[in-house]
This record gives sequence, structure tokens and C-alpha cells, in this order.
Amino acid sequence: MTTADGDRWSLETETVAAGRPPREPGAPVNAPVTFTSTYVADADDVDRLAYARVGNPTWTAFEEAVGTLEGGHALAFASGMGAISAVLGQVPYGGVVLAPHRAYSGTTSLLDEMAATGALRVRRVDIADTEDVRHGLTAGPAVDLVLAESPTNPMLEVADLAAVAEAAHAAGAIVAVDNTFATPLRQRPLETGADMVVHSATKYLSGHSDVLLGAVVTPHTARGRADRERLASHRTSRGAIPGPMEVWLALRGLRTLALRVDRSEATAQMLASRLGDHPAVARVRYPGWGAVVSIEIAHDVPTAELVCASTRLWLPSTSLGGVESQIERRRRHEAEVHTVPDTLLRLSVGIENGEDLWRDLRAALDHARRAPADRMP
Repeated sequence: MTTADGDRWSLETETVAAGRPPREPGAPVNAPVTFTSTYVADADDVDRLAYARVGNPTWTAFEEAVGTLEGGHALAFASGMGAISAVLGQVPYGGVVLAPHRAYSGTTSLLDEMAATGALRVRRVDIADTEDVRHGLTAGPAVDLVLAESPTNPMLEVADLAAVAEAAHAAGAIVAVDNTFATPLRQRPLETGADMVVHSATKYLSGHSDVLLGAVVTPHTARGRADRERLASHRTSRGAIPGPMEVWLALRGLRTLALRVDRSEATAQMLASRLGDHPAVARVRYPGWGAVVSIEIAHDVPTAELVCASTRLWLPSTSLGGVESQIERRRRHEAEVHTVPDTLLRLSVGIENGEDLWRDLRAALDHARRAPADRMP
């Protein structure tokens, strides 16, 4: 959308304005949710939408909004992993994927599964070390895809996305960036050279822990349009489609994205500065922006688990990006990368009062530190 002077609206405004129905008298303000499995046929237009596995007007509204925020064309998928699977589906059989050593466990597990069947080969690098990425691009057979996270989950390592994209393209590889943690309000990878952007829209885009949804965004280029067509074909043929209600809920949640991210980030910055001074915390991992903070507990695994069990406001749960604050020891999951510290706790900061969150977390840290007899086995 543009202003009367032809300028672009801010991204904060676009979170509210993009994906709305046309401004016509009597038209709804919000895109309606469309429940249908098929559409009335048009004998004169064979390209008209005919079956709901191919498209849905509710998807279109959400895709327009997310595409506007990321600066490209978006496609909605049934989940974030559905989106990642579609991106990996573009790699030729037996091709090479360059990926971070430490990334979301669902992504790393899928890469391992596909590598075990010979569907692709995986080469892992420190995505925050551009020289290591450059070395990885030339350390064997040609790389087909660089699959980056920045910040990484849960270690919060930050990549130089522009340098990664430049090096990848020079080596003949394409670049996909998981932008779930940053959101398009904090970074827009297409502007730094990425070929695809992936979101688990379950997280910040929807923002209320009530939706499973994914998205892939491609740029407004000939290559980007071709990639979008292939991704759409993958979605249709493999049935990786979202339900219209989930998409509608995500679009509604998207309207408050800017407010939620600003508030959560401000609280995360405050917490990161205070946590470093607590004697129960050995290390704080925080890049200085975003709403996720990771901390390493100074003692043992039972102490870390006791911190999670002792909070009253922070929810011990395995997701992030919702309005509620969530805490989790990531290594409790067998699929988590083993180089993630055993006592690392991932904190997803919500929109509650920041002082309340600090008091609750500090009390849990104090209790775990002074009550070894109460530690979980």
C-alpha cells in the first residue's frame, strides 16, 4: 500500500492495513473466513480457482499481508515444518544443503532423516561465522541450498545475512532464511539477498499460541516467481495446506504484531541486563534485540529443571512467540542438538508486565539455588 504521495507506509502500519478487502461501501473491514472444499466451475475460465487444495480467499488475504511485510510473495503452509519441507523439496535428489550446527531441532531432525535416506547431503557450519560459511561452501561437492537461521534457535547466534547470501550466490547456491525469531519488523532477509524466507507463523506472526501455520516468501523477481510456482505445486500435490480458520486466526493475530514485538523486546532487554547479575545464571545469550533470551544455569540439570518448575507466571512449555511468557530447558528433548548446553533455558518473553516477569523469574532462580534438597531427580 502507498500513501497519497506515493510513499510506502511503515511496516508497523502494514501489519494492520495489509490484506484487507477492497474499500467499498458495505464491504467487510476484515477478510472473511471461507469454509469450502470446492468452487463453482467456470467453463470459460479453466484457470479460475476450482478446488480448495489449490487456494482459498482467506489464504490470499494472509499471504498478501505477510508478503507485504517481507517484501515478496508469500505462500501459507500447514505448519512451519511444512514450509521447511517445501523449501527442502526444491533441492535435487542427493543435493547438498549447508545448515547451521545448531538450529531448530525440528529442522535438524528433518535434515538428518533426509540425509539418512540419501535424499540430500548435509554440511553444517557456524552460521554466525561468515568465514566458516565460505569454507563450507567450497569444502566438497557444490552446495545447492544454504538454509540459515538468524538468530538461531535456541543459541541466538546471529548471521551476517548479506555476506552469507553473497558468498552462497557466488558458489551457485540459493539461500533460505528462517526469519521466525526476528520477524520482518526486525530484519527482512530478501533485502539482504535471500531467495526465500521461512516462517513458523505459529509463533510471532499469529502470536497467541492457538494456531499451527507456516509461510514461505519469495522475492518479486522472475526467479522468485518461478520458485513460488514450484512451492505452490509442492503444497498442492503433497497436501501441505492450512485450514482456513487457522489462517484467519493468524491474520487477526498479525494485526498486533508491532505492538507485541515492541513490548516483548523491551522487556527482554531489561531481563537480559538483570539476569547477568544473578548468581544462579552462568551466562546470558541475547543479541540485543528480539524477544527471546537464553540463559545457562550455573549449577546442574536438576537446578535448571527446578527453575522451570518453580515459576508461577512463566509457563513451562515448548513454544515461543505468544503473548504469554514461556520457559523451557531445551535439552529435555531428545532431538535437541547435543552441543546445546544441558542447563540452557530458553525464555520467550511475552507481553505481561516486565517487573512481574522479573520478580517471578528471580524468585524461581533464588529458590532453585538455595534449595538443593528440593531439586528434581
